[in-house]
Amino acid sequence: MSEDFFLFPVSFAQQQLWFLDQLAPGRPVYNLPGAVRFKGRLGVRALEESLNEIVRRHEILRTNFQVIDGQPAQVVAAEASHRTLPLIDLRDLPPEKREAEAQRLSVKEGRRPFNLAHDALLRSKLLRLAEDEHLLLLNSHHIVSDGWSLGVFLRELVALYEAFSNGRPSPLPELSIQYGDFAVWQRESLSDDLLKHDLDYWKQQLGGELPLLELPFDHPRPPVQTAHGARQEIFLDKSVTSALKALGQRTEATLFTVLLAALKVLLYRYAGQTDIIIGTPVAGRNQTETENLIGLFVNTLVLRTELSSNPDFIEVLRRVREVTLAAYEHQDVPFEKLVEELQPERDLSRMPLFQVMFAFQNAPLPSLELSDVSLELLEVDLGTAKFDLTLNLSETSDSLNGYFEYNTDLFEAETISRLSEHFQTLLQSIIADPRTAIDSLSLLTEREREQQLFEWNDTSRHYPAQTLHHLFESQVERTPDATALIFDDEQVSYKELNERANQLAHYLHRLGIGPDSLVGIMMERSIEMVVSLLGVLKAGGAYVPLDPEYPQERLLHMIGDSGCRVLLTQQKLIGAVAAEGLRVVSVDEEAFREESLENPESATSAENLAYIIYTSGSTGLPKGTMLAHEGVVNCLWWMQETFNLSGDDRVMLKASLSFDASVWELFWPLVVGACVVVAQPGGQQDGAYLVDTVIKHNITTIHFVPSMLPILLDRKELSDARSLKQVIVGGEALPVESLKRFFTRSKAALHNFYGPTETSIGSIDWPCDPNLARPTVPIGRPISNTDVYILNRDLQPVPVGVAGELYIGGAGVARGYLNRPELTAERFIPHPFSSEPGARLYRTGDVARYLPDGNIEFLGRADEQVKIRGYRIELGEINSALAQHPDVRECAVVARESVTGDKSLVAYIVAEEGASLTVSGLRQYLREKLPEQMIPSHFILLQALPLTPSGKLDKRSLVQAEGTRASLAVQYV
Repeated sequence: MSEDFFLFPVSFAQQQLWFLDQLAPGRPVYNLPGAVRFKGRLGVRALEESLNEIVRRHEILRTNFQVIDGQPAQVVAAEASHRTLPLIDLRDLPPEKREAEAQRLSVKEGRRPFNLAHDALLRSKLLRLAEDEHLLLLNSHHIVSDGWSLGVFLRELVALYEAFSNGRPSPLPELSIQYGDFAVWQRESLSDDLLKHDLDYWKQQLGGELPLLELPFDHPRPPVQTAHGARQEIFLDKSVTSALKALGQRTEATLFTVLLAALKVLLYRYAGQTDIIIGTPVAGRNQTETENLIGLFVNTLVLRTELSSNPDFIEVLRRVREVTLAAYEHQDVPFEKLVEELQPERDLSRMPLFQVMFAFQNAPLPSLELSDVSLELLEVDLGTAKFDLTLNLSETSDSLNGYFEYNTDLFEAETISRLSEHFQTLLQSIIADPRTAIDSLSLLTEREREQQLFEWNDTSRHYPAQTLHHLFESQVERTPDATALIFDDEQVSYKELNERANQLAHYLHRLGIGPDSLVGIMMERSIEMVVSLLGVLKAGGAYVPLDPEYPQERLLHMIGDSGCRVLLTQQKLIGAVAAEGLRVVSVDEEAFREESLENPESATSAENLAYIIYTSGSTGLPKGTMLAHEGVVNCLWWMQETFNLSGDDRVMLKASLSFDASVWELFWPLVVGACVVVAQPGGQQDGAYLVDTVIKHNITTIHFVPSMLPILLDRKELSDARSLKQVIVGGEALPVESLKRFFTRSKAALHNFYGPTETSIGSIDWPCDPNLARPTVPIGRPISNTDVYILNRDLQPVPVGVAGELYIGGAGVARGYLNRPELTAERFIPHPFSSEPGARLYRTGDVARYLPDGNIEFLGRADEQVKIRGYRIELGEINSALAQHPDVRECAVVARESVTGDKSLVAYIVAEEGASLTVSGLRQYLREKLPEQMIPSHFILLQALPLTPSGKLDKRSLVQAEGTRASLAVQYV
């Protein structure tokens, strides 16, 4: 190396920035731009001399970074060459354009890339706006500077300019050390055992798998992290600042700690995670000699706090204070060294260890005062962001101001604007009562709360309180000769269907069936099945669908649990089940053909049960949901108001009676005079049959589970189905790809209809938009007389964009679960926002969030329940069935989702010693206990099966296990 240069090792922080620059040279994200506005008679020559003197004094400002002997090194010029201060005169521009041009040049200069090996790493340029107004543009690379350094630079600039402009020499003493000396010291100190104690602390604090903070992003995270950013300003006035300081004094916490604790609570509420990690910068100048140096000294502390158990804010403050003090005690470990030691899993999509930064500046910058010129420091926003989110606050004499900096590839501006408002609302709530549990602290503004609780739930409509069969009977009077049903080549008029159902109803009356009596219906799709449904309702009873495809053990449980004493079936199915005290009636025989054709007298009211549908249960047994007429009728009135079926419409009945889509497929058309086309048994899975039926019978309305929609879209004949007016999908999430493809194949309307069985068919609807630009399809807004809430664990509304659990109230809420009072109390809770006596909310277990326009986006489940082809499946029920196998010692069932969105079930099994298990044997075993759709498609036992310390299967690890195959590898334990 020439004697004109000398070498120093790079510091750890410089090494990391150098490495990042090698990966992506010239990115402006590590540029540190700024601007100083001068007003008055500026001496340009004196300013230029001052800048040159600063470069002379600080070797780091004449340093470049080159590879020496295979390692990056600081290459320092021995002498400082004179640098001319470029001057750009903007006075020729009209006054109204000068400021805009100055702003444009500020950003342009700030974004100019640096070549670390050859460029001067501090740049300056002067803009002349007027004879007595100038703007000094400054830009340095972070590898040679930091926030503290800016204060050093400005102090020296003021002192030197004041001296040089008056013909005096520099008043500043020579520096005792340079940045290179610090880098040597840092390398030497970290090469011995001095920091072992500090490293041990950080390894204990941050060891193992760290949580990834998943905030409610507006866009999917790019596979490689970007630096595209923007800022949202925030200001906390004197009253708020004083109150926060007073809170800190009462709790022996600094203002920094109070603000950090509040930010952690905000992130906890936004992400729904209890393990919160935030990074924060510290000056890193622990030696007096470094305080007056320019250079990269700043270090980053990683502050991890556990917020579980819903503590109050005072407790959170205590936890944060404890973690912060310990971190300061061990702050000598450079962040880069920490990453090197911890070796977190490499992920190019995010920063290591943490994704959110909090920067707090409570040391004011030096006074910018000259005798004949005023100075003002200006920030230059380059539109970059190093992290997902950064809160940068500065303390002034009596207030706080700053900004949220955010990655624009993740967040929209309106999301961060709301987040900023929520942070300020949260601070007010903390000030009002810091003893409040953090789940109960207010986030929403009064306007937002009013909007969510009332405006978006303004669904009140007046519909007549009637029963399904009375509505049908009224329609019979209006159109007795119209075709009500078509099945294969058979057609049945409204009058004929009514009379046949009446005969059955009279017969059931004689068997003792009345209001709320339960009658089992185990039938294949047919005319007789429809007659049976209407007959039960006309008799005043409620039907219990029993799918003949279900295993006998499950059917017997449902019959016994429901207490059915009458079972309606078909001759060919008699003998499929036998239970003591059960009266089995074959509807296709002549047993009740002599009964009256007149409508029976019925004491049934809208509050009585219409049906009970059994769904799988988490405890191992299916549970029956009790639905009354009033909720079902409310849904049908809304559907008619929305879609306006007429006598010319035809609706296909193809859903199983065990799936509540069958309720609207049948009863909606029958109460408005339309025609129901009954699909053949098994026809719902045959794409050719469905399309042919749509064309042959001019079907106008049809329903599909989203995962089954492709059987319609895959048929080239679909283009001939011109009669189709609307397709309603529901039962599981609708993929965007399916939505887009639908509108390329059909001119029909598409509706995304959401609703658990417990809320009477459907509760929320979204008319699909072919121009949807979101990555997910919304489920929409509540239907008539339905109120929907997205709440946190403390039943508080969550902000727009934030995930919470979906609760549904209103006319459709079920009576509860049959014979399950504890589960009913758990899932059907008192309505916290209603003044109506006895009002309840159904807790769906679904996770959702509000979009800014009030539509709702479904995000997934809060528990282990999954949907497979629209069927609700509790994994606990499958686990329970498998665990009863004599050769199974331990098992776990998880759901897998393919890249196309298809779901399958995977069973992991530990066999008893000496057992001989086969896939076919397990399948046959489960067929005797579970419906076909609940049987896992894969049975796997990996050789290195993850177990908990107690020897149980670690289900969290299983979800991430690789490989699914239809084979069984048995590990004997």
